[in-house]
Amino acid sequence: MNSPSAVLPEPTTTHATPLVGPPRHTIVEDMLAILTGTITTSLGLFLLKSAGAVTGGTAGLSLLISYAAALPFPVLFLLVNAPFFALALWKKGVAFTVRTIITVGLVSLFSSIIPSLVSFEHLDAVYGILVGNLLAGVGMLILFRHGSSLGGFNVLALLMQEKFGWRAGYVQMGLDVAVVIAALAVVSPTIVLISALGAAVLNVVLALNHRPGRYVAG
Repeated sequence: MNSPSAVLPEPTTTHATPLVGPPRHTIVEDMLAILTGTITTSLGLFLLKSAGAVTGGTAGLSLLISYAAALPFPVLFLLVNAPFFALALWKKGVAFTVRTIITVGLVSLFSSIIPSLVSFEHLDAVYGILVGNLLAGVGMLILFRHGSSLGGFNVLALLMQEKFGWRAGYVQMGLDVAVVIAALAVVSPTIVLISALGAAVLNVVLALNHRPGRYVAG
C-alpha cells in the first residue's frame, strides 16, 4: 500500500521592501528656511540688545563686546565668527560652511536693518530677554535642520553631537554659561541672572527639538 504523498505548502514569494531614505530638502526649501531662521534670530537678538541683555554663543559674545567697546553688533558678529568658518570647512564640508557664511552674513545684515524698522517706547527686561532667547532658539533650530548654523559655538555643538552623540543644546548650554558669566564685567548682576535664565530657554528649545537621529532630512 502506497503511503499518501505529503502535501507540501505552496511556495510563497516575498517582496522585499526597498529601503528609501528620508526625503531631502530642496534648494528652495533650504533658501526659504535660512531666510526665515535668520530673520527670526535677528529679531530675537534685537530684543536682547534692546533689553541690554546678553545670551550665549558668538551672538552673545558679540553683544557683550558691543557693550564694552561701543562697536556695532553686525560688524562684531562677522568678526567673531570668522575664525570658526575654517573649522566648519575642515569638519563639516563646503556646503555647510557656505550656508553658515550666508547665514552669519544675513543675521548681520538684518541686525543692522531692524533698528531702523522697529523701536520700543517701553520693553520689559524680563519679557525682552526671555522672548528674545526663545526667538533666537527657534531661528537656530530652523537653521540646524536645514544644514546651517550661526557659526561659532553652533559649529562646535553640532560637531560634538555628531562625534559623541551629545545633544547640541546641552553642549551649547555649557559654552553659553561661560559667556553669560563673563557678562558680569559689563552688565548688572540682575540682568546677568535673567540672561542666564533666557539662555537656558534658548538651549532647552534646541535640546528638546534637535536630538541626534530624530531629524534626518537634509
